[in-house]
Amino acid sequence: MARHRQSEGSGPSQRQLRVGELIRRTLSSVLAKGEVHDPELNAMSITVGEVRTSPDLKIATVYVMPLGGAGRDEAIQALKRNRGELRRALMRDMTLKYAPDLRFVIDETFDRMDETRALFDRAEVRRDIEGGDPETEA
Repeated sequence: MARHRQSEGSGPSQRQLRVGELIRRTLSSVLAKGEVHDPELNAMSITVGEVRTSPDLKIATVYVMPLGGAGRDEAIQALKRNRGELRRALMRDMTLKYAPDLRFVIDETFDRMDETRALFDRAEVRRDIEGGDPETEA
């Protein structure tokens, strides 16, 4: 049976998506329950928005956001400090051959949504969306 290689322009495989979602749920649960032995990390409320895995599932990029968006750098540092314990929690709760290397980054999705809302609130954009004719309005 031939294996198909993922071309550079294609998106993640179903397996990557499934494993990424399992990792997201597991990390969310571990962080919500305060199962990490770090009082600073347990004091933070961190949302795990998305997890993207490499094709070989050995690297997982975890997109996170602290509640309210404040303390982003502190949250990333606390997560990086506890990377090993979080990997062990993943292996305890999941049945993967390898524990993926966790890389934590801030989830910029919320910022982009705010920028998009602000863009749609601009008068010239509203006019274009609503189908106004600029020559008749001028």
